Amino acid sequence: MTALSGMDHGSVLRTADPPASFTMWRYRELLPVPDGPIRYPLPIGGTPLLPAPALRQAWGMPHLWLKDETRNPTASNKDRATALVIEDGLRRGIGTITTASTGNAAVATAFGAAAAGMRAAIFVSTGCRPEKLALMTQAGARVFRVPAGYAAAVDLSRAAARTFGWLDRNTGANPLTLEAKKTVAFEVWEQLGRRVPDVLLAPVGDGPTLVALDMGFAELERRGLATRRPRLIGVQARHCQPLVRAWLGEPVGAAELDPGATIADGIAVVRPAIGDAVLEAVRRGGGAMVAVTDEALRDAVSTLAATAGVGAEPAGAAALAGLATAVEHGLVDPQETAVLLVTGREVTAGGPADPGRVAVVETLDEVERAMAGG
Repeated sequence: MTALSGMDHGSVLRTADPPASFTMWRYRELLPVPDGPIRYPLPIGGTPLLPAPALRQAWGMPHLWLKDETRNPTASNKDRATALVIEDGLRRGIGTITTASTGNAAVATAFGAAAAGMRAAIFVSTGCRPEKLALMTQAGARVFRVPAGYAAAVDLSRAAARTFGWLDRNTGANPLTLEAKKTVAFEVWEQLGRRVPDVLLAPVGDGPTLVALDMGFAELERRGLATRRPRLIGVQARHCQPLVRAWLGEPVGAAELDPGATIADGIAVVRPAIGDAVLEAVRRGGGAMVAVTDEALRDAVSTLAATAGVGAEPAGAAALAGLATAVEHGLVDPQETAVLLVTGREVTAGGPADPGRVAVVETLDEVERAMAGG
């Protein structure tokens, strides 16, 4: 799906400088959104691209930038996909949205649905962190914990969407999630003065964030607004690195596919939804995939706070954690223009999850009964 190819890009990107304040909807003409007012009520996107002088000095990288997605309503880049999917659902009169998630997409969906007046049915593994469960129930979502794990939660959420006619927001399944996330590429391009960076590093779990970046830069290239795409470097946790191993062409060991063993729960995905597309995007642009330790992730969280004033959760700080590996292996030159995507920060609900809104389920019948109960 590409809206850009059928319109005059000058109508949305005609000025050399972006406005002082803008949202994702600045690019609505580049998105599959019909005419009419935007109904989604929360401000999404338009997040800052930060120079972070102290971080630049510490790393000896004078052209290092942070794209701070923690400024979105629920403090993660997942808000973009949620907004576009819900906007589509509102226009089609759908009253319930569902997704499976390791955390941030679920929180974004719960709060987005609450703001838009929808019901939210969220599917998570039984290992989902309690503080994120609390946020989901605080926003009024029904949360279903699936004992068989995240992949089974995805399957059950998608089956529920088909069976009950719910809006399917699942990452990588609904193409609108990619369309929304590509707006990050448009913003980076505008914020760099209509220039493409040399390299961009991003955390990778299911894969849509990195694939969407490639989509966005490709659209700019096709329209003659850019002459190239940046190299994309995907970062995974060492304890859950299926795509790094696939990139290297090496077998993956059990210790490298253990989502419960890493603090980066937001990217701890054993079966990435669009893993092949990630590898293709990385390969096409001359990028790479790298894995980082939990120690490196903790250091990255501390470094972002201390040198840039940016709060991040471990998965959200993975791009900075991966930068050291990328520089060490010659994947990034310190003099290049490099952008690190900070995808999310820790958010707490201030209390425990509402037990009345959480159920353990394995079948659609159990889901239907729970939803009927309020």
